[in-house]
Amino acid sequence: MELFFDLVYVFAFTQLSELLYENLSLLGGAEMAVIFVALWYAWTYTAWATGWLDPERIAVVAVLAVLMLAGLVMAASIIDAFAQRGEAFAIAYVTIQLLRGAIMVGAFGARHPMGRNHLQLFCWSALSGAIWLIGGGLHDPHLRLLVWAGAAAIDLLAPALSFRLPGTAVTPMSDWTVAGGHLAERCRLLLMIAFGESFLRIGEAWTHRDGSVAADCAFVVGFVLVILLWSIYFLHHAEPGARSIEQAGREAARLARSAFMYAHAAMIAGVLVVAVAIHRAIEAPLEGVSPGFAVVCVTGPALFLLGLALSKHWLGHGGHRWPMVGVVALAAAGCAAAIGSRLVELAAVTVVSAALATWAQLTD
Repeated sequence: MELFFDLVYVFAFTQLSELLYENLSLLGGAEMAVIFVALWYAWTYTAWATGWLDPERIAVVAVLAVLMLAGLVMAASIIDAFAQRGEAFAIAYVTIQLLRGAIMVGAFGARHPMGRNHLQLFCWSALSGAIWLIGGGLHDPHLRLLVWAGAAAIDLLAPALSFRLPGTAVTPMSDWTVAGGHLAERCRLLLMIAFGESFLRIGEAWTHRDGSVAADCAFVVGFVLVILLWSIYFLHHAEPGARSIEQAGREAARLARSAFMYAHAAMIAGVLVVAVAIHRAIEAPLEGVSPGFAVVCVTGPALFLLGLALSKHWLGHGGHRWPMVGVVALAAAGCAAAIGSRLVELAAVTVVSAALATWAQLTD
């Protein structure tokens, strides 16, 4: 049932990358970031919840089905979230957050430490939810973006403050009962879905290619880039990371929040941005590099490496410096290749990624 729930994100990620593809600018990047925060917290809190509840029970299946329906409404509203579907997006997101929160409070009971924790989360969700709803009702898309950015900031701030509220105690994360291996697997599966979105976009772009050799080269280079990023994570970090959280004991919740929920959010966002860059490159491989294309071409892999570095650092694995060196190398290569075409820019980023994948293989 959990994997079935995650299938909604196949569509959501497609819509999210399309949002950036249609508006390759600073404004488009800001819109994508705000929508991504909502998608991420709708998913991540549900992933935590199914770690405490039995997802095979009929009642839980029914709840997840309702959350899936609301998630599908969210996904379908993404493209026009800053136009005529802002209210639909906000209502769906707030419904997910409040419904799941209320159910978790009822499951634990308000006097249980975890019930109290979920009650505090419910209050934070209600606060940010009111702002999401206000933003959804605004007609000015720029003002809506500003209001939603404030709501997203509250969603980001809440876990950083351990859902602290005035006059209430905080449930220490060491007291959280967490199936660490389960959460690690959920994060890995969602990252795999993001990689799947990359292939969908690459395939779609090549289907409508101009028939040139350059477009075919961009198709192959983009495919190689995705394979390289996949290998850096899944061949060298995924399993050691899962073992670390399974053996973490009372530190499992802290690691689940930092090394998996936060770090994997950056990696997933990076993969989605990479997909947009590859699509643009296949679409017009010999066109000059615009500032927008240069930024997404470098930012995608850089976000992925930043998330990997954070995950390695928080898990205490070491080896977190070479991904950061890779970020610097990507920036340098991107700047140098910006005088060329989109294909040259994409190839430069791919060469750097190949060097990093080779380094990971040699130092594994």
